[in-house]
Amino acid sequence: MVYVALLRGINVGGNNKIEMKRLKQVFQEAGMEQVVTYINSGNIVFVDRSRTAQALSVLLEEAIASAFGLRIRVLIRSLEDFEGLLQELPSSWTNDEAMKSEVLFLWDEIDDASTLEQITWKPEFEDVRYVKGAILYAISRKDATRGSLTKLVGTKLYSQMTIRNVNTTRKLHTLMRQAAAALD
Repeated sequence: MVYVALLRGINVGGNNKIEMKRLKQVFQEAGMEQVVTYINSGNIVFVDRSRTAQALSVLLEEAIASAFGLRIRVLIRSLEDFEGLLQELPSSWTNDEAMKSEVLFLWDEIDDASTLEQITWKPEFEDVRYVKGAILYAISRKDATRGSLTKLVGTKLYSQMTIRNVNTTRKLHTLMRQAAAALD
């Protein structure tokens, strides 16, 4: 099955530095196939033929701790998960000069629509939607400083998610589809 591993909090502000070439090697040594990293923020597409997402998360967190001496949370999503998410992600949402659009990937313990109720959103500026496994978020660049997303940083809720912009999310989906095509 094709998966993506989303690592939380690596190579941000000079903290938890992990070199992608070495990370790819760690994944391969852990038994992952067709490993592809994407940008420096901890996105790894790979194939595993036998383990569950939960088992992969544990295995890869341990492999990263062993190789780098860092305790990094690893969120695993399957191609099927991504297909569902991309069906719900509005095609008009972009991450560019006009709009800021993010996908807040949720760990299982908070993966529920009620998570939206834990944050005071500003519907006059922000478009926020829950989908299985994530919260979709969009705001115009001119209103970005008025948004609620920055208030999440440092909260317990924030520590239970990892964020990718929509451009990265779409690219990861493309890489996952390419990996799936290579399996056929």
